[in-house]
Amino acid sequence: MKPSDQSTPAAHAVRTVQRRQVGAEATDFRDDLAVEEPLEIRVEGRSVAVTMRTPGHDDELAAGFLLTEGVVARRADIVAIKPVAAKQGGGVEPNILDVRLTRPDAVDFARLTRHVFTASSCGLCGKATLAAVQGRTAGLGPDEGPKVKTAILQGLPATLAAAQATFQKTGGLHATGLFTADGTLLVSREDVGRHNAVDKVIGHLLLRGSIDPSSVILLVSGRVAFEIVQKALAARIAVVAAISAPTSLAVDLARSGGLTLVGFLRDGRMNVYAGADRLMDVSPN
Repeated sequence: MKPSDQSTPAAHAVRTVQRRQVGAEATDFRDDLAVEEPLEIRVEGRSVAVTMRTPGHDDELAAGFLLTEGVVARRADIVAIKPVAAKQGGGVEPNILDVRLTRPDAVDFARLTRHVFTASSCGLCGKATLAAVQGRTAGLGPDEGPKVKTAILQGLPATLAAAQATFQKTGGLHATGLFTADGTLLVSREDVGRHNAVDKVIGHLLLRGSIDPSSVILLVSGRVAFEIVQKALAARIAVVAAISAPTSLAVDLARSGGLTLVGFLRDGRMNVYAGADRLMDVSPN
């Protein structure tokens, strides 16, 4: 099974809306909107998660989610990712995927279905959350991950923005990109959920199996919350950058996990919150 390489025709929809402006008559026009639909992820026929996502590359989303939740660790752990057959009328359910595993007996379904690490509002306090993540995911050593020139980092947001076709139509999607250390864009994905976009690129890595995660840079178009750093750590991605701000818990996890975390990557500047040793040309101040 290869990762998705199809376009996402259902990523945007058109609705007629009314535009109002002070001093002018109201006018109707057709507006492009980002599509949001639920995706149910099943493992061996058992439902483990429902996420609101933008349709497209759903197999990557499911694979990335299961990797970052610790259900799978390598491509060989997955036998198949398939839509579920419709109950009536034949065909398949468009918003349900079932993942079949090499070793289904090894899955802790009780832990998985609690969704502990799928959202910032997971309900655990910061220290407990950090301890739980650190207990199941090894940190990165200082020699793991690429060395990256800050000048290369500065050019990544423009490259990612140019790849955001649906955002340019709707203005309503987050984006995530994976880059090489020299700034080459390997894959980009868009989604209404920032964590879904991250899962999609991580799932692409997992299903493709030919890109070393420790050699890439993960860039997100918005802010970096705890779960994005957790997903990067689970995927062994050592450098994470964001166009907006990180949260305090994201910074704490990046520092304790040995990741490089860059925020406010825009307008010729950046803030380095963790792992500055992986960056070259960083001002000592």
